[in-house]
Amino acid sequence: MRSKSPINYTKLKEVQQGWFQYYRLASIQEKLKDVDGWVRNRLRCCIWKQWKKPERRRKNLIRLGVDLEHAYNHSRSRMGTWAVVCSPILKTTITVERLQQRGYEPMFVYYLKIAPFLNEPLYT
Repeated sequence: MRSKSPINYTKLKEVQQGWFQYYRLASIQEKLKDVDGWVRNRLRCCIWKQWKKPERRRKNLIRLGVDLEHAYNHSRSRMGTWAVVCSPILKTTITVERLQQRGYEPMFVYYLKIAPFLNEPLYT
């Protein structure tokens, strides 16, 4: 059965888990925050592209709590997709919490679960 969203969060989770199992002994906390931010922006980009037409974008922005004027202006923006995604309008509407409701697990949270050296004392 196909999910409603073309974004396959389970496949993304599988790739992340494999990547973390390979690199879990390394200290990648700082780099992970950067990569996690990029992945969230990429998910927002995919969502923005799914909406396709300006009218659908406007309606969805209004549903997410943006006022009418800003929703109209951003839905008809001539900026590229990545520029719109990096603007505050989508970062404040498509938040990490909303992405988690759709099935996205932040990388840093998963890394804290599996990194063995973070849960053990430094000296025994």
